[in-house]
Amino acid sequence: MPETTADTAADGTTGTAPAKRSLGTGPGRLLVALYGVFTVAAASRSLYQLLAQFDRAPLAYSLSALSAIVYGFILFSLVRGGEGARRAALACCALELLGVLGIGTWTLLDPSAFPDATVWSDYGMGYLFIPVILPVTGLLWLRRARTEQPAERVQN
Repeated sequence: MPETTADTAADGTTGTAPAKRSLGTGPGRLLVALYGVFTVAAASRSLYQLLAQFDRAPLAYSLSALSAIVYGFILFSLVRGGEGARRAALACCALELLGVLGIGTWTLLDPSAFPDATVWSDYGMGYLFIPVILPVTGLLWLRRARTEQPAERVQN
């Protein structure tokens, strides 16, 4: 049973509401670790490439920077916890999966558009396909980690 906290409204009614649930506990710890690694890896790689090699493959490097932002937001949401963060992370994981599938397909159909790889190129083949597995795992965990709705306020 999830933890609850007593909640007293201004009108004197009381009820219980679920405590803020951490999404980074249990199996979520592995997700936090992986999103942390991918955030740092994608951000540092894309930052270097954008600064030093932008003219070589601007689309690929910009998409890698976008993936770093998505990874960072999901990481922040997982660490923050709570229902609002869970919903935000759920939306970002769905966006991430669409990005991996879209960019992965694009890189296979039009390799000339990507003279250098992105994190999501070829469905993340350069990263052992973790970029395609990670959002699926995240979506499953976030769906399972759904918190109970707050109980209705009860009159004392």
